[in-house]
Amino acid sequence: MGFTRAELDSYYGTTLPDVIGPGLRLLIVGINPGLHTAAVQAPFSRRGNRFYPALYRAGILDRLIDASEGFKPGDRQHLLDRGIGLTTLVAGATARADELSDDQLVAGAAALVPRVAELQPAVVAMLGVTAYRIAFHRPRAVVGKQPETLAGAELWVVPNPSGLNAHESVDSLAAAYREVAIAAGIPVYPVPQTTAPEGGGRPAGGAEPGAGARASD
Repeated sequence: MGFTRAELDSYYGTTLPDVIGPGLRLLIVGINPGLHTAAVQAPFSRRGNRFYPALYRAGILDRLIDASEGFKPGDRQHLLDRGIGLTTLVAGATARADELSDDQLVAGAAALVPRVAELQPAVVAMLGVTAYRIAFHRPRAVVGKQPETLAGAELWVVPNPSGLNAHESVDSLAAAYREVAIAAGIPVYPVPQTTAPEGGGRPAGGAEPGAGARASD
């Protein structure tokens, strides 16, 4: 499913529904939707994003989801059955997350607190340490389990799966995500022996989000 630049630009500010269901154990929080994600109405849909390959490589999912043309039948339910929820700090879509202002990130963090209190996941995992530092006023935060909780949930920061994050591979992302899933009490599958695709690699001209560029989901 291809889109012209003009078609994608028409999705600026578009939102998409959270992936939330009963039995939530791990709430994964992205920064905001990308334009392609908004267009197909499926999180982490842009080719080159390593989110679903990493979840599969981590043994969190038993299948490799390809959301590039939207969720296929059963994809959303599989995430829910595994106790995984997906949401974002900022609802509106942009081409890149570094188009968001600091005020938008801070407001998103404030709105997330009552949402987490309502949903009561065991663990909240924030994707991307740079956005986390800004949104939560934690300029020295590092990746990993945070010393504070969020509305009663364990709070973790894990690497952003975008292809812009050149410092991470699917394997390193999978290791981080597997640790968080285990902390959330999700039974993980054995690490698959077959190699999941890298998701398209790093887009040309991209920069690591922690070094200034932040990728929308």
